[in-house]
Amino acid sequence: MQQSNGMQQEPTISYRKALRQALREVLYADDRAFLMGEDVGRYGGAFAVSKGLLDEFGPERIMDTPLSESGFVGAGIGAAMAGMRPIVEIMTINFSLLAMDQIVNNAATLRHMSGGQVGVPIVIRMGCGIGRQLAAQHSHSWEPLFAHIAGLTVLSVGTLEDARWMLPAAMRSDDPVVILEYTSLLNSEGILDGNVGSVDIRTACVRRHGSDVTLITYGTGVPKCLAAAERLAESGIDAEVLDLRVLRPLDEQSILASVLRTHRAVVVEDAWRTLGVGAEVSARIMEHAFRDLASPVLRVAGVEVPIPYPKHLEDAAVPQVEGIIEAVRKVMS
Repeated sequence: MQQSNGMQQEPTISYRKALRQALREVLYADDRAFLMGEDVGRYGGAFAVSKGLLDEFGPERIMDTPLSESGFVGAGIGAAMAGMRPIVEIMTINFSLLAMDQIVNNAATLRHMSGGQVGVPIVIRMGCGIGRQLAAQHSHSWEPLFAHIAGLTVLSVGTLEDARWMLPAAMRSDDPVVILEYTSLLNSEGILDGNVGSVDIRTACVRRHGSDVTLITYGTGVPKCLAAAERLAESGIDAEVLDLRVLRPLDEQSILASVLRTHRAVVVEDAWRTLGVGAEVSARIMEHAFRDLASPVLRVAGVEVPIPYPKHLEDAAVPQVEGIIEAVRKVMS
């Protein structure tokens, strides 16, 4: 069912609309592509990302599923093995635990276990991150769980450009890709860079160039670190912001290149500090760039508690701009 997409690029766009434009593009581009998940059809998605797509593409391309993550993720894996290009939406990362057997033991392993004969070209999108007072069963940053799993590509969407262009790039992969989309960023707006057009889902991206210290982050940490860098610039500290955006495989080359320029690093993430992405990044810097550091790598991470519901406690549970600035001043001293 090939259709003319008729899409016009909006100069100012929200993160939510950028995700929707990406979905529309890939559905128009490939008849094998379809979206499936809880409430993605008639309800328009739990966060309104897929709103209107059921009317546009019909129930064979936009499929509401039963309330069974293990069941519909498994169905998506089967469809991918049979030659389709499924996009499976898991409402929040907390619910992904119900599908971990399918993701870890099937999607991530079948290429290896079949000696390369069976690929699983599935894209699994899930709402992620902390914010909007969704409390402890709907709001966590569990990116390290997926970044640990060999056989997956794991992407973190921290900017409008990546919200718009990561999915089309992921759909070109013949192996499973997990895309983490951040619910607290859905209403954020900005001007979409019309010169981007595509992204490389194997490399990190320098979002701001600097010479004094590297802020290494991903997801919701990107806008926080950019805001902190602007504040730091007022006091003469020139901070570089490196958006990892690809959590597996980590772009070690870009991490080391930035640290070798600035000689200082602060790693920022909302996820819990213990065994987090920041711990892995810090270890690699110490292994390969220790003698070039002017001060030890510092990590700024989430407080190790189940995410609280009250707004003031939710804010206190994750890094904020002031805490990032304090950490930078510490490594600079």
